[in-house]
Amino acid sequence: MSKADIDHLYEYEPEFLAEILRSVKTIAMVGASGDKTKFSYGVLRVLHEIGYEILPVNPNPKVTEIRGIPVYHSLEEIDRPVDMVDVFRPKEELYGIAEKAIKIGAKVLWGQIGVHDDHAAKLAEKAGLKVVMNRCPKIELFRPFWKPRLDLAI
Repeated sequence: MSKADIDHLYEYEPEFLAEILRSVKTIAMVGASGDKTKFSYGVLRVLHEIGYEILPVNPNPKVTEIRGIPVYHSLEEIDRPVDMVDVFRPKEELYGIAEKAIKIGAKVLWGQIGVHDDHAAKLAEKAGLKVVMNRCPKIELFRPFWKPRLDLAI
């Protein structure tokens, strides 16, 4: 399947998703929340607990850490390489976030469930990023094609 053939709203080959989830180590989570009732908090918790390095991104200056992890207030503020930008923001913001993900050298742009924009996908893919939209990495990790990272300490 070529990049041009990917339907970002519905279909991804299981191996495409599995390879992304196997290869990324550092995930910048745009729209991360410290509120335990928010979906982004649950995803952050699970991804962090299974061994990904999570870099929460939240523009609120009062939010300085989530689960003991220091918070960045923008993608540009991150001071290390980022493998994946995971987006918990409205789909209308995805294009601008894609521009920033390209600027910081991310390898993957991942839009959470409900977060999709064909123009953002095309922009990111043209810059060499892999793109997944309207999916959740936490959910994808536990689909039948995925083998959990059982080698990691808890």
